[in-house]
Amino acid sequence: QARVAESGGGLVQAGGSLRLSCVGSGRIYAVGWFRQAPQKEREFVAAISWSGGSTEYARSVKGRFTISRDDVANTVYLQMNSLKPEDTAVYYCAEVDASYTYTRPDDYDYWGQGTQVTVSS
Repeated sequence: QARVAESGGGLVQAGGSLRLSCVGSGRIYAVGWFRQAPQKEREFVAAISWSGGSTEYARSVKGRFTISRDDVANTVYLQMNSLKPEDTAVYYCAEVDASYTYTRPDDYDYWGQGTQVTVSS
């Protein structure tokens, strides 16, 4: 059984917004969001520490995306605003039993199945 699962993807026009959710089967610790477009490598998008006190963003999304967490709901959110066609990708959340923010896929132990985000021009 997967430890985290994503939801909230869909089709949106450029300039629109989506909120992705990463729900844990229990308490979740450090979480990262990654994305992978066709014929491209998986890339870091955003990360949040165990406490929520530290966040980190890829340069391409900084100022447009916000990562946050609700530990009562065992959920981490990725609010995506001002979406662009180049944001189109499968978005994955990942989790690791650790404290800080991590930007490499190899830093994470648990992955969701991914959710498709498509931004039309």
